[in-house]
Amino acid sequence: MLVSPTLAINEEIARRRAQGLPVVPLGFGEASLPVHPSLVEALATHAAQASYGEVAGAAPLREAAAGYWSRRGVPTRAEEVVAGPGSKPLLYAVFEALGGPVLLPKPSWVSYAAQNAILGQRSVGVPTVPGEGGVPDPELLDRAARELREGRTPPTAVLVTVPDNPTGTVATPATVRELCRVAEEHDLVVISDEIYLDLVHDPDREVITPSQVAPGRTITTTGLSKNLALGGWRIGVARIPGGGVLDPVRRRVTSVASELWSAPAHPVQLAAAWAFTEPEPLVSHIARSSRLHGRVARATAAVLRSAGALVAEPGGGFYVYPDLEPLRGRLAPRDVAGSPALARLLLEEHGIATLPGVAFGDDEDRLTLRVATPMLYGTTDARRWAALDADEPEGLPWIREGLDTVAGALGAL
Repeated sequence: MLVSPTLAINEEIARRRAQGLPVVPLGFGEASLPVHPSLVEALATHAAQASYGEVAGAAPLREAAAGYWSRRGVPTRAEEVVAGPGSKPLLYAVFEALGGPVLLPKPSWVSYAAQNAILGQRSVGVPTVPGEGGVPDPELLDRAARELREGRTPPTAVLVTVPDNPTGTVATPATVRELCRVAEEHDLVVISDEIYLDLVHDPDREVITPSQVAPGRTITTTGLSKNLALGGWRIGVARIPGGGVLDPVRRRVTSVASELWSAPAHPVQLAAAWAFTEPEPLVSHIARSSRLHGRVARATAAVLRSAGALVAEPGGGFYVYPDLEPLRGRLAPRDVAGSPALARLLLEEHGIATLPGVAFGDDEDRLTLRVATPMLYGTTDARRWAALDADEPEGLPWIREGLDTVAGALGAL
């Protein structure tokens, strides 16, 4: 198996920069913002905590994470929380504990299907409602679950992402509620990846998650890699509800954790515990970050639309998912018949790094791309702070330069 496409494109961006080649970095989904100074202080305060700690996570972190979910209308006890070195390994452990097949939104983040493949488990992509990425269309989910059951391979779980990676869209409350109804009908566990939940662009928008609708059936994962740009800290938490059929799943996840990562880094856990209590400085920082992500993502979507691409308006996180089907006629003479060739053309001829839609489970012949916008904010903390402070960050020269390059490249097609 090759390196994950998201990590591979980040390495390619670094290689091009090291060689002095021009690059517009739209491939890697890193939040790319400075670490808030109070978090640096918190980590330094706990740097001497060198013990392994509990496998399921340090008590302060589990308590804080329980409070984080409870404040969002999902009552949670500390003993229902398992911490890990990022939500990614926690998801792997959950997949392992549940077994397959697992129903995934189509398209969806690259690692869901890859992790199930590593485990020798089947995953089945289910298209989403147009403009509502991350949540399988409930009607199509019902059909897929019935077909698997009739084939004597009943699915165990359905995964959702709110907001979505790769499309940057947010499913409506009605769609989420209907998905939970279908999941209950087919006795499916819902795995809700809410890593982008704090980055909904409009603070007044109503957003519902499966963990709010069906808390006893839903396993929820989150972390600090996106809302606080702490990807390198590698810390995540999972809520696995107790008092029911998911108790064995939580025990299995903890058992897997004991053999794979023992415990997350103790100083990081204690700093993260403070972050999950949501002190005001961090709440304000996340709000500013969400605003920045939204403005630049919408500006990017506008550039892509002006070139003829079909793009759903992003509503959360920092992704855009253009479909260049209207440009197929212009691309045909360049032997571009699908997303891999399209992404390769943009990178090799224009230095624009994106990821092809096929990497996210989309059909290979579709002309879709996953565009991640945060690395446009700059390569220095000074520029990133300036982007956070700007009323119109999309107009900053270094961000505008990247957007203009994209516009010029698509125009040249």
